[in-house]
Amino acid sequence: MDIWEKMYEKAKVQYHPEDVSPFIYAHNVVCAIEAENGEIYTGFCIESCSGVMDLCADRMAALNMYASSGQTKVKRFIAFRDKAPNGGGSGMPCGACREFYYQLDEANEDMEILVDYETRETITLKELLPNWWGKERYAEAKKNN
Repeated sequence: MDIWEKMYEKAKVQYHPEDVSPFIYAHNVVCAIEAENGEIYTGFCIESCSGVMDLCADRMAALNMYASSGQTKVKRFIAFRDKAPNGGGSGMPCGACREFYYQLDEANEDMEILVDYETRETITLKELLPNWWGKERYAEAKKNN
C-alpha cells in the first residue's frame, strides 16, 4: 500500500454525507494530508445556512494537524467527494484553502496535491498559485529574524 492509498483510505472513512441539523450538512467532502513528519491527518467539510461558518475539509485537516502536533508543513494532500480524484479539476483545494495552506507555511508551496488517483498524477501548490502575493511578506519576515 503506497502513501496515496493510505491517505485515501483514511479520508474515505470520513465520507458519509449527513444532515447534522436542519441547518448544517457535513461529511460530503473529505481530505487527508501527510504532515512533514509523516503523520496523516483528516478533515471533512461542514456547511451551514450561514456561509461564514462553513469549513472546508482541506482546512479542517490542516487545523487538526496544527492542533494535534503544532506542525504547519504538508508533504501530500488528497481531497474528494464520493470517489478518489480522477483528473481534471477533481481533488483540487478551493481558492480559500490554497491561500490558507500558503499562509500556514511557505514550504507548503511544494506539497503534492493528488490530481488523479489511478495514475498518481500530482501538482504542487506553487504550480496552482505561481505568483502568490505573500512571498514578499515571508521574505521580509526572514530578514527581521
